[in-house]
Amino acid sequence: MHKKIMRWGVIGCSLFLAGCQSLPSLEGRSQTSAYSKEEVANTDFAKALAPLEQQHGADKSAIFPLIEADEAFAARMMLAKFAQRSLDVQYYIWRNDMTGTMLFEALHEAADRGVRVRLLLDDNNTNGADPILMGLHGHENIEVRLFNPFMLRKPRWWGFLTDFSRLNRRMHNKSFTADNTLTIIGGRNVGDEYFGATDDVLFADLDVLSAGAAVQDVSDDFDKYWHSASSYPIDRVVSSRVSMPLTELRDRAEQIKASEGAQQYVVSLRETPLITQLKQGEIDFEWLNVRMVSDDPRKGLGNAEKESLVIQQFQDIIGNPTLEVELVSPYFVPTEVGVEAFAWLVRKGVEVKVLTNSLSATDVAVVHAGYAKRRKALLKSGITLYEMQRHPTQVERLKRKKRFLGSSGSSLHAKTFSVDGKHVFVGSFNFDPRSANYNTELGFVIESPQLAKRISQAFYDEIPAHAYQVKLTDNGRIYWVEQQDSGVKTYTSEPNSSVWRRASVHLLSWLPIEGLL
Repeated sequence: MHKKIMRWGVIGCSLFLAGCQSLPSLEGRSQTSAYSKEEVANTDFAKALAPLEQQHGADKSAIFPLIEADEAFAARMMLAKFAQRSLDVQYYIWRNDMTGTMLFEALHEAADRGVRVRLLLDDNNTNGADPILMGLHGHENIEVRLFNPFMLRKPRWWGFLTDFSRLNRRMHNKSFTADNTLTIIGGRNVGDEYFGATDDVLFADLDVLSAGAAVQDVSDDFDKYWHSASSYPIDRVVSSRVSMPLTELRDRAEQIKASEGAQQYVVSLRETPLITQLKQGEIDFEWLNVRMVSDDPRKGLGNAEKESLVIQQFQDIIGNPTLEVELVSPYFVPTEVGVEAFAWLVRKGVEVKVLTNSLSATDVAVVHAGYAKRRKALLKSGITLYEMQRHPTQVERLKRKKRFLGSSGSSLHAKTFSVDGKHVFVGSFNFDPRSANYNTELGFVIESPQLAKRISQAFYDEIPAHAYQVKLTDNGRIYWVEQQDSGVKTYTSEPNSSVWRRASVHLLSWLPIEGLL
């Protein structure tokens, strides 16, 4: 008995010491920066876009919404395939699955062509990917860095117990930039569920492909994160002994491409018009005024000034709405302060509409608990509230191809809003305390009446057809309305969710964790 106690004591002490291991020195870290416009002027991307940039002016940015999941994957693959100088890639999640492996190999192939690849990943979701990342890092043209890394690789949860104040702060930014000429930013991470390549949960999401002035802003911002005090070369955190040979990565990617499931997906990629349009430089861009918003990377250490945060930048760029706000957020936790802010807008005569996930559609039930406790107050204040239904993952594509939220999606993941029919945000920011206070975020505020109109139209016809509208009875009880072909169906409890799931969310809503959601 005493031996067992001693054994567990030794294990506990070992875990504690490992979890408390200090971060490595950043001394001698490379100081690379994005290539200048002059350095990439002879790339195919730059030459194809130069006439358009001259025509529309140096201060304008080109925007092309990537709504379809396979189209969003194809765009990233094409940027990697045709880049000639650089790829700067920054993500919160990169799955080691079919699409994640294919994109890893695309980075490898680009590096073999002489393209400089800088890959910056938040370390919260790299579990199991260390061998591939170390293999990539070993390539002479690839450097991998981890943001706010876990010094104890397994179990990760122990790191949270010993270094919570730092590891609770994550890099939620998402960008994919080729030759400092084209970039993709938005809500999608890298993984099958984000690109419509799985029969499990599929996310309805939104990215934009951009050229022009905004690309330099994204590249400059990437450099800030790359050089930040939270970004560590992976070989200072992970042992080289776990490195995977890149020949193994190539073989794995080839096996995936040859699989039956991947064959169907590769065919759909070939049929995506965006591939031909990218090759021929015929993207139907809209040239607009675009402002990038991004948190100071010092937010990852809790050292950012309030004025440098995304939430403040929204206020500076957009000001106070006067007509309407239409918000789409998968993880919507308004808090008491947020509810009052929305109520203040309604009292001013601003029409506020919100789409978030229903309990049956959300992939994070604890976040739904933070939203559900404010739901009645939101409705009482006069906000129009919709909750996305969980749709079957196997859906006939042609029936849903023209939807604003795409043709695949059993769970909402897009983060966008429009203000006064003029300003549209697309990016990584969720309307929750985590995005506001702990995670770093990135996005574009786009001055586009056309894109704002598409969001308004979605709230008029598409969203009511695919979401529950949440309402209050005269005596203050919440109910849900679903539009069906046969008529209207009403629910008096969270639709299509189990008693156990509803009870769990109710219990979670009592916990004092709203500020962490």
